[in-house]
Amino acid sequence: MKNLKTLLLIAVFTLGVAGVANAQKIGHVDYQRVIDNMPQTRALSVTLEKLGKSYQSEIEGMKKKLEAKYQKYTAEQGTQTPDTNKKRAEEVQVDRARYEQAQQTAYQEMQKKQAEELQPIVKKAEKAIEEVAAAKGILYVFDAKSLIVKKGEDIYDAVKAKLGLLKDKPKTEATK
Repeated sequence: MKNLKTLLLIAVFTLGVAGVANAQKIGHVDYQRVIDNMPQTRALSVTLEKLGKSYQSEIEGMKKKLEAKYQKYTAEQGTQTPDTNKKRAEEVQVDRARYEQAQQTAYQEMQKKQAEELQPIVKKAEKAIEEVAAAKGILYVFDAKSLIVKKGEDIYDAVKAKLGLLKDKPKTEATK
């Protein structure tokens, strides 16, 4: 009889602990929305846009020069010697390679700058999400974009308050 009481007590205790373990708080947040609405991210967007326009104007200038040179050489092709035409063709190829290299370099530098500048922004957002989750006793926070059923607590407003986020960017046709 004593063993039965002990077994019953162990069973009740085990079920009680399992119930408490299953009562873990879960939350979710639209992570990309947090990142997009941080002032630092918007400032980075403006910086990258200016840099992109600078590269674009430089590359367009190279393209215009290349096209003008190609048209000039094509128009003069009949009046030039074969050696001159060969040298001019090589010159145009070299200029075209420079143009393509400039495009590739600009793209890589833009990507590199974005990655470097975005890293501290991401760390700040993650830290704020962790702090909000800890304050609310939430053990797991999932990205709301990847959830089908969202029954946990949405902590976006708390993270927004903690980071002082800006209003959501208006949706454009491309993001709808």
